[in-house]
Amino acid sequence: MDMTNKVVLITGASRGIGAATARAFADVGAKVALVARSGDEIEALAREIGENAIAVRCDVSDYEAVTAAIAKTVAAFGPLDVFIGNAGLLDPISHLADADPDAWGKTIDVNLKGVFNGMRAAMPDMIKRGQGTIITISSGAAHNPIEAWSSYCSSKAGAYMLTRCADKEAREHGLRIMGLSPGTVATDMQRDIKASGINPVSQLEWSDHIPPEWPAKTLVWMCGLEADKYLGEDISLREDDIRRSVGLI
Repeated sequence: MDMTNKVVLITGASRGIGAATARAFADVGAKVALVARSGDEIEALAREIGENAIAVRCDVSDYEAVTAAIAKTVAAFGPLDVFIGNAGLLDPISHLADADPDAWGKTIDVNLKGVFNGMRAAMPDMIKRGQGTIITISSGAAHNPIEAWSSYCSSKAGAYMLTRCADKEAREHGLRIMGLSPGTVATDMQRDIKASGINPVSQLEWSDHIPPEWPAKTLVWMCGLEADKYLGEDISLREDDIRRSVGLI
């Protein structure tokens, strides 16, 4: 993939999949906007990448903050070509009857409303220009219930339906919209899951998880025409055919 001078905005870019994705797009020539609440971390990553990266502090649950982040990106690099909705929370890891309502609602705000905010802010100009790619980081939890993850499962299921709705409305205008379900990835979130000791995912060993560079490389691949047959759907990185297409196996 050659994405020289393509403009890519990545939410949740301070660590894990988001940081690996920023590096992967920069490696193929893209100009990347690193968006996260953690200003120090994204600024350090932007310095590492160099002149083709900017850091934009932003809470994706705040629509006005998201529109401002896109405006800063456009001012620095030009119109947005790719929007990666990666920011996400897992809290609370708790059975539903015991869940903290505020923590539960915050995950909905970030994982579901944050995806809507990104789509709503990015789509009008993409539609006007007749081109653009929007990819949301999905999960197997969007399709199957997992014990003690009610907020995460609900938010990811909602985000999956948003992806389908956005594709239904905007594909005819030239937009490419889809999701990536990466499976379990070796990130800080997995350490929290392990510590909880609840449900089968917490019993997995660190070696069972894929490195964040795998979904990062897949996201770059999804910007190419080979991924067009998955528009409006989730691509599962658990599938060998996908891993083979991306060049991971």
